[in-house]
Amino acid sequence: MRKVINLNQEWKFLKQDEKEAKEKTFNDHEWEQLSLPHTWNAIDGANGHDYYRGACWYRKVISLPELNQNNRIYIEFQGANSVTDVYLNGHHLGQHRGGYSTFRFDLTEHFEFGRSNILAVKVDNSEIDDVYPLRADFTFFGGIYREVNLIVVNPVHIDLLDHGSTGVYVVQEYVTDELAKLRLHTRISNDLQEESKVRLWIDLLDQTGNLVSNYGTEVNLNSGETKPINLNLTIKNPKLWNGLENAYMYEARVSLQKFNDTVDELKIPFGVRYYHIDPNLGLFLNGKNVRLNGVARHQDRKDMGWALTHQEHEEDMQLIKEIGANSIRLAHYQHDQYFYDLCDREGMVVWAEIPFITQMSQTDLTGENAKSQMVELIRQNFNHPSILFWGIQNEIQIGSKNEEKVRQVVRELNELSKREDPTRLTTMANMFIVDDKDEYNYMTDVVGYNKYYGWYNGKAEDFAPWLDNFHEINPNTSLCISEYGAEGIIEYHSDEPKVKDYTEEYHALYHEKVWNIFAERSYLWATYVWNMFDFGANVRDEGGVKGRNNKGLVTYDRKVKKDAFFMYKAHWSKDPFVHIAGKRYVERASETLDIKVYTNCEQVTLFVNGEKVNTLPGKILVFKNVNLSKGQNEIKVVAQAGNNIYRDQACFEKVAIKNPCYIAPVEDKGEIVANWFELQNYDENEPIERVEIPDGVYSSRDTLHDLMANEKTKQIVIKFLGDLTKVPMYGMMEGFKLDALASMDNDSKLFNERVINRLNRDLVKITK
Repeated sequence: MRKVINLNQEWKFLKQDEKEAKEKTFNDHEWEQLSLPHTWNAIDGANGHDYYRGACWYRKVISLPELNQNNRIYIEFQGANSVTDVYLNGHHLGQHRGGYSTFRFDLTEHFEFGRSNILAVKVDNSEIDDVYPLRADFTFFGGIYREVNLIVVNPVHIDLLDHGSTGVYVVQEYVTDELAKLRLHTRISNDLQEESKVRLWIDLLDQTGNLVSNYGTEVNLNSGETKPINLNLTIKNPKLWNGLENAYMYEARVSLQKFNDTVDELKIPFGVRYYHIDPNLGLFLNGKNVRLNGVARHQDRKDMGWALTHQEHEEDMQLIKEIGANSIRLAHYQHDQYFYDLCDREGMVVWAEIPFITQMSQTDLTGENAKSQMVELIRQNFNHPSILFWGIQNEIQIGSKNEEKVRQVVRELNELSKREDPTRLTTMANMFIVDDKDEYNYMTDVVGYNKYYGWYNGKAEDFAPWLDNFHEINPNTSLCISEYGAEGIIEYHSDEPKVKDYTEEYHALYHEKVWNIFAERSYLWATYVWNMFDFGANVRDEGGVKGRNNKGLVTYDRKVKKDAFFMYKAHWSKDPFVHIAGKRYVERASETLDIKVYTNCEQVTLFVNGEKVNTLPGKILVFKNVNLSKGQNEIKVVAQAGNNIYRDQACFEKVAIKNPCYIAPVEDKGEIVANWFELQNYDENEPIERVEIPDGVYSSRDTLHDLMANEKTKQIVIKFLGDLTKVPMYGMMEGFKLDALASMDNDSKLFNERVINRLNRDLVKITK
């Protein structure tokens, strides 16, 4: 029978490359001792400075008694970033390229039973030009950051080398309320030096352990053969996996029997459901229209990076449940199997995706690594009923230089996904500059856009006309908003919140405006807040906070729920509550203030210093012009739902002068956020003269990369915009055309038509 032995404890670690570390006799006595999961970037991965990217080594002693010598031995890594080489007793077992999926190697031939074996692992998170992601707006934490297991199996076993999968696929051929027709696809391997015959037996059990269906067959295997076997089973009157309403799970017990022995067995949780997307009405899950109110999630956490335990995953899920979300976009890579299991059990609809993001490789124009990670994502997660969507790219338009090659790879990724799993829908997240009629909108089954009106460009209200126009142009395209958000830092506060002030008040106000627009449009099949949690992005330095993306509804350490969290809870959650916004804005310099309250109760009564002020109905309540007394003021709100009373309180102090600590150390509050440019002085009264752009010359229609690659055009760009190669975000900017960069700037002071014309006036003089 299969045995899984956890190897998380007692590892040796060296934070540098050491060529001889693979050798069995290497002396590692001075190395650091640690346990897994582990990352070497737990601190430097989110502090805004350079973080360590390179090769590091792990070593561990492993042993098994001689009685196991007739078995096969595999090592399983559930996540190591990003290129991993594994050695046993000095022998190279293989290399895995990709930082997010499970991978295994066969140790058997080099394993010494009854003796100590040295497992040596080199993990490298260097910038590698053909392993994805190449570049992105998040930190690439290095290390063996998920669990490692030793798997001991009979030589005849369910396949362990099928791209990290379980080797068992519960294929939902046909599902209705009355019947679920399933095909159990099982891969069986025979590592004996002789032919072997086994019985494949499958029991399907319901959630209470009762048998609902079973079937079996005899399987003859040649020596060294791996054979796929398909068995058809049915469940009559199935209980459907129905999201938050009823996340019902079945279990497939798949066993291999030889004579009177069970030689291998797996228990595969699964759920059955049917669904489709209507371009006008959104998702229909099991025949019922369901609006997907979603959040996106990165997997890292303060001072831990990606090295999370089950406890942190569970805490994240509890926070997502509390807000009332029913869908999660697990960005921008494969997440821990344990979190997908949580999504299954809790009824979260999942968008799962690969890290084909921002920039395509210039050395591999066929996208081989992206395709490999796509196969791993699908095969390893095939049986999770929570996953309805496979995501094949995110903003790959940003930094990719060979546009047609990129498009071809995206097409091929979609085709590959449909071959691997025709039962699910494919999707992708387009950069906001992708044209409404672009081919990208028709490559996958459904599509998403990352849009940041009200933060990086335009104003929040611009969502409405853009959405309606896109839907009118593309009535048969199912659209979602795959990202939207604004930075919110809980230290900063304002009575008059505006874009780029980084206040908690603007963060909440932004989400109020945007959510109202989304809620009115039934054709959106989903919306995903960017992001549920603040996360590490070492390239960033915004609002006085280095190394973070602060768009989360919850802080990086999961300690504080920002006010916007409660705005969504008011709209999404059925659990009654009441919350006073602005609690962290304690010192108030105004004579009166507006007190905002979020609730899902019918009405709320406000008390100030023990005296009743008013009672108001609604989800977002504003008690206007509330008078404060000198000194501290006790604010209380009381709400009722049924027979239960819900309360919240705050304390505001009236002061003479606003505390400057509430003001973010940034200039140009109220202007665009993506201020990547250092424009030189010019005459604002100079008339705008549109420049004609003939063929064969440089212009603002070229990418920043191409302009900076030519010495003459580079000097022109520097003259007007400064040396952008020294900007931390340059790597993400260089694939943009200058016209596209300008489209991110609606502020006339920074990058307007006059500046574009001045650039073009000089650029068109340079021939290609």
